[in-house]
Amino acid sequence: MITGEQFARLALSFPNTESVPHFERIGFKVTGRRMFCTYLDKDNTANAFLTPAEQSVFCQMDKKNIYPVPNKWGERGITTFELDRVDGNILQEALLSAYNEVLNTSRKKK
Repeated sequence: MITGEQFARLALSFPNTESVPHFERIGFKVTGRRMFCTYLDKDNTANAFLTPAEQSVFCQMDKKNIYPVPNKWGERGITTFELDRVDGNILQEALLSAYNEVLNTSRKKK
């Protein structure tokens, strides 16, 4: 089980990251850039902002506890992780992928 506090520490362990309010969630972003994940306390879930290709890979690893958000955002790669049951190593890899995607997208725009 990954607690909200553990998730926040993990998300903030990447360089130049910060937490910000995001509706009923806590968002985690690269400072001066966009978010790469969010956390929802009421059901202890996290959403990672993956590419659709990355989403497909992570969902195959644990179909029960990792799945696309059930709307248009999910079709774009936003992926839910059930923190009560998901493997911490898989979550860490997903957050790294989401974080790197923000960095890579920002570099491409320059």
